[in-house]
Amino acid sequence: MSCPVISQAAIAPLSRSATFLLLEVSDTLDSINTIRSTLSGISGLAKNIAIRDPGSSFSCTVGIGSDAWDVLTELPRPAELRPFPVISGNVHTAVSTPGADLLFHIRADRRDLCFEFERQLMVRLGDSVSVVDETVGFRYFDARDLLGFVDGTANPVGPDVSASVLVEECDEGSSTSIGGSYCVVQKYVHDLNGWNALSAEEQESIIGRTKFDNVELDDAAAGAQKSHKTLNTIEDDVGVEQAILRDNMPFGTPGSKEFGTYFISYSRQLWVTEKMLQRMFVGDPPGKHDRILDFSTPLTGATFFVPSAKVLDDLG
Repeated sequence: MSCPVISQAAIAPLSRSATFLLLEVSDTLDSINTIRSTLSGISGLAKNIAIRDPGSSFSCTVGIGSDAWDVLTELPRPAELRPFPVISGNVHTAVSTPGADLLFHIRADRRDLCFEFERQLMVRLGDSVSVVDETVGFRYFDARDLLGFVDGTANPVGPDVSASVLVEECDEGSSTSIGGSYCVVQKYVHDLNGWNALSAEEQESIIGRTKFDNVELDDAAAGAQKSHKTLNTIEDDVGVEQAILRDNMPFGTPGSKEFGTYFISYSRQLWVTEKMLQRMFVGDPPGKHDRILDFSTPLTGATFFVPSAKVLDDLG
């Protein structure tokens, strides 16, 4: 069935610019009241920014972390909401970021609108929060990452978007989860020198797609090293492929030689994204990790639930 409530902008169209802001909540009573009041006013603040350029596709999506959910909402917990797990493979580890209580995914086709929204947001929040991470992303050519490949090709389209992203049924008897979405973020930095030392054919075998025209390559033989594309293809117990919505963005500053990708996914079921990461870092079969991790290192990892717009509005 379709969601009977208004969702946040989890399924907003891809934008030219974005800010990914992770905040830690101060647990004093005054801070909690300030945060609740601010979150309940997010829709109004977003409208005030968006009206400055109605064609800019401005939006802000708010996610609440596992540790902060009970403190800020006093609502039943979404069934799958839990802290981001540390995933340790033989070679690489997906880290979990402490204190990542709130996510603000701020998007627009103009960088100045993202900046102004964040400025006004932080004035309202004041000392009730502290910044855990702040990353500014940009759209790179034809939706490519800094490794040179088109990113997000496997995203659902059309009616499959809502079906893949939004909770549509009561979550263990709680209607507060309807219209919400699970969100996972990771900030990766790339070893571009090492990556660019590979031939195009080697890069393509790691990704599972051609670099120039983004054509999907055949899967590896059973038991062989799987590509990034194959490891991120997830099926449920009856063989139905499960999708997530990615809105990844490159970030970086050539002067400081920092180059990276900010991974962000929205999904109706958290286990789908978690299984993707398990297959990447541990390998499938175990020991054959995703070779993209030899050139991409995660600096952060956090999980959130993005409640419906009504849940946010009612927090105040």
